[in-house]
Amino acid sequence: MGNVFAEIIVKNAFDVSCANAGHITENNIRAVTLNALVDTGATTLVINEDLFNQLGLEVIETRSINIAGGGKIEGKVTSPVHIHWKNRFASVSAVVLPGGKPLLGVIPLEFMDLIVDPIRRELVGAHGDEVVLMAM
Repeated sequence: MGNVFAEIIVKNAFDVSCANAGHITENNIRAVTLNALVDTGATTLVINEDLFNQLGLEVIETRSINIAGGGKIEGKVTSPVHIHWKNRFASVSAVVLPGGKPLLGVIPLEFMDLIVDPIRRELVGAHGDEVVLMAM
């Protein structure tokens, strides 16, 4: 199938809440636009230390992380981020891997109701333009 990338905007969720409450302006929300590899084998959003620092995130816990090719490493789990792709949005914790490239995993994909179109090699809505959440 080949690799599929998606341009996403990642925002510090705490900053978004502060802006919504009027404590900071929208211009003060820490955010990055990045081109993430869509990885349906990854659980959540994976970022590196530089992105972690740019977003001003906190470490919630450290966990053992299975990585591609086998093996395990310790990775940081962050305070929540907001992920935006076109008109869709998800709020998740990210995993920080040293030197890692940004990966967009299955939990935010599911929440945004997105699937990979293997023919066009791009993200598409699982239910067209309507975002549908499954709650069963």
